[in-house]
Amino acid sequence: MGLSRLAALHGVATSYSPSPDVTVSVPDDTVIAVLAALGVDAGTPADVRKCLAAAESRSRLLPPTVVVWAGEPLPPALAGLPPGSTVTVEPEPSDLPGHPAGRPPAPLSMRARAAAPAEPVASGESAPEAVPAPEAAPAPGAAPAWWIPPPHGVHRIHVRTPDNRRATATLVAAPPRLPQPPEGTHGFLVQLYSLLSARSWGMGDLGDLADLAAWAGRSVGSGFVQVNPLHAAVPGKPTDPSPYRPSSRRFPDPVHLHVESIPEYGHVRDRAALDDLRQDAAALSEAVLNKGALIDRDAVWELKRQALELVAQVPLTPGRRADYCDFLAEQGQALEDHALWCALAEVHGPDWHTWPEALRAPRSPGTARARSELLDRVDFHCRLAWLTAGQLAAAQRAAEDAGMGVGIVHDLAVGVHPAGADTWSQQEAFAHGMSVGAPPDAFNARGQDWGLPPWRPDVLAATGYAAYRGLLRGLLAHAGALRIDHVMGLFRLWWVPEGRPPTDGTYVAYDAEAMLAVLVLEAHRAGTSVVGEDLGTVAPGVREALARRGVLGTSVLWFERDWEGDGRPLAPEKWRRDCLATATTHDLPSTAARLTGDHVTLRHRLGLLTRSLEEELTADLTDTAEWLALLARLRMLPEGDGDEEAAVRAVHRFLRRTPARMTGVWLPDTVGDRRPQNLPGTWDQYPNWRLPIADPEGHPVTLEEITASPRLHGLMEVLRPRKPRTAPPGERRP
Repeated sequence: MGLSRLAALHGVATSYSPSPDVTVSVPDDTVIAVLAALGVDAGTPADVRKCLAAAESRSRLLPPTVVVWAGEPLPPALAGLPPGSTVTVEPEPSDLPGHPAGRPPAPLSMRARAAAPAEPVASGESAPEAVPAPEAAPAPGAAPAWWIPPPHGVHRIHVRTPDNRRATATLVAAPPRLPQPPEGTHGFLVQLYSLLSARSWGMGDLGDLADLAAWAGRSVGSGFVQVNPLHAAVPGKPTDPSPYRPSSRRFPDPVHLHVESIPEYGHVRDRAALDDLRQDAAALSEAVLNKGALIDRDAVWELKRQALELVAQVPLTPGRRADYCDFLAEQGQALEDHALWCALAEVHGPDWHTWPEALRAPRSPGTARARSELLDRVDFHCRLAWLTAGQLAAAQRAAEDAGMGVGIVHDLAVGVHPAGADTWSQQEAFAHGMSVGAPPDAFNARGQDWGLPPWRPDVLAATGYAAYRGLLRGLLAHAGALRIDHVMGLFRLWWVPEGRPPTDGTYVAYDAEAMLAVLVLEAHRAGTSVVGEDLGTVAPGVREALARRGVLGTSVLWFERDWEGDGRPLAPEKWRRDCLATATTHDLPSTAARLTGDHVTLRHRLGLLTRSLEEELTADLTDTAEWLALLARLRMLPEGDGDEEAAVRAVHRFLRRTPARMTGVWLPDTVGDRRPQNLPGTWDQYPNWRLPIADPEGHPVTLEEITASPRLHGLMEVLRPRKPRTAPPGERRP
């Protein structure tokens, strides 16, 4: 009982329910290991009693972070303050990135009369007169009369009680909901590396993204393009190709740069060297597009790095230099740390755990010396971050100029590589020796270990979610919307102790109210929408909490069934409205592969099936036949059975019939690609994250060929909004 109570105080679960009627106990060893990662020693019964007594004896006047939502009741931490307490709000500096420009500094403190039953006062934008005590209790759902809402932001709140107890905390003041995308918008989903154009250097880049967005907005009326995470990868040979296991989520990877679009490129003196690099890049693309080669990120980066070294030798013009200096000032210490990690990785390798002891901490004297010695390389990596940010902004501008109502939808991975820049620069924020994953479920009896160290919820709260805020601010700077992978991680994550199977993990809770408030605040400042990937096991109440704050969900056609009823495919009118509706994702078979059963034979060939091939094919055929029958009943498949292209169009016709705010089209579906970009459960058995978009026969196709494809244009006609018929002269419209 003592261990369970101690675990509960720190948000560590001692049991979980993989299904409503099943409860599984977590091994004590797991609970002890997770508590240790949170800085709590529970190794012996005596340790448990000591830590429990210490935890239960602590009485906090305020939690480390307090959330207030505009127009909503105060949280118990504030509403329940002792009568006669005073509250002072120290406002967020108005010069922070994302802060409303021109706002004068708010008063540092105000104080109400002592006669009120409960009379704390928060700072506002001007200093009002003292607020008298209310004559009656406030209406349900309203804040008490003494509360003067601070402006949206992340402030410091100071409390003093009549008996002179004091507390200071971070105050997150957030708007109640996120901005919403236009109703009924459609767009493309694409893994950027897989989208090669005639000018690409062996993989898709930000120039290709801008071009796709400009074409899609103007030619087929798309409202957005959603891409994979563009986070900085851990360098190495080979580099981990997964965009969902990055070195840093805060900064983008310069491998996505379109080198020729950099203004300084045209002024490089050594043109012969650049020409040689371009020829080598053309050979890389030729190998991928016409010779069956896989996308080789390392080879692409080697060529781009050499070209960027030449570009960096060109002096910046005064205006460009001023812009670069502004970028450095805005990004501050976070960028300097990231660039230093990149420079140190060039010298000592990509795993900071193996570096000389003096360099393993970002603030050590040895690291300070290295920072000075590697100043040129640090500046080079800072400049790459600036150039990449500039091309990200250009892609969003291209989308907006093309009339897109949303633009580029960026993707936030659920975690980072344990050896990367973020874990080095923010060591105190991560639970070392732990990995994020998923518990056993109906789809994977062994559970999953994703190899990503989790953030410590206690450190996040104690630091006012500074790392999380900086991460969001960077991602949202050039986004029209943000997709959050495994959005359930805002509420809880499955922690797996190092060296143990995923079945021996447990859930650790996060302060979802604070995580959501920071997300809503930063997205509100950026004017962006948010889509949460909420597929798989979702705890009760999570989807409702997300919807309340305006976070859209993700609905994939093949999973949308009446699970609480007859289990049949869900009729379009019964789908939820606040979601991104799609036929597939990067982790699932393409629509053509699903319709033909090719995905089953692929998994059989790789030894991934848990039943015989015949059983799997029969189950898959039954599932697909149910959906096709529904499409036929709804008259969405006039061509009848046996026409694959028509069936793909019918699937998207169905998606368009749902009330979903956003409809996403997997770009490979537009040309009949049958190969998944990622096949979960495989590593070297399948070329995950290294395939170009291809036609039904597996031959790669370029951006130019995709946009000219009759199959694509036939599919996109399904998604075009119907224009109202114009009545002839003299005829009245009904």
